[in-house]
Amino acid sequence: MTFYEQYGTFAILAIVGCVLYAVIMLVNRVMRPSVPSPQKLTTYECGVDSVGTGWSQMNIRYYVFAFLFVIFDVEAIFLFPWAVIFGSLDATTQPSQIFALVAMFLFIGTLLEGLAYAWKKGVLKWE
Repeated sequence: MTFYEQYGTFAILAIVGCVLYAVIMLVNRVMRPSVPSPQKLTTYECGVDSVGTGWSQMNIRYYVFAFLFVIFDVEAIFLFPWAVIFGSLDATTQPSQIFALVAMFLFIGTLLEGLAYAWKKGVLKWE
């Protein structure tokens, strides 16, 4: 298979995916029930009628906490498969156990460095 044939296969797959998405959205629009009413168009949140506008400024710390949570959640996701594979490594396998251990310590060290930086900047203070 040549270089251009591989891109052609990918292009066909991308086109088929886009067409399939468009067909599914069109079928959804045609088949869904549509009975608009003023009651359906009102703002409803958690069983309480909203008062005032829906726009309010949020503290940036909420977003930073969420971002830090995602970072450490991803770290935990990477630790589980590494631990499973690490158990099957020995001195004869490539990479060795020492290499895998050093690589994971570097990974965790980089994340801890980011956490220390956030702590030093006072990002983790909840007021």
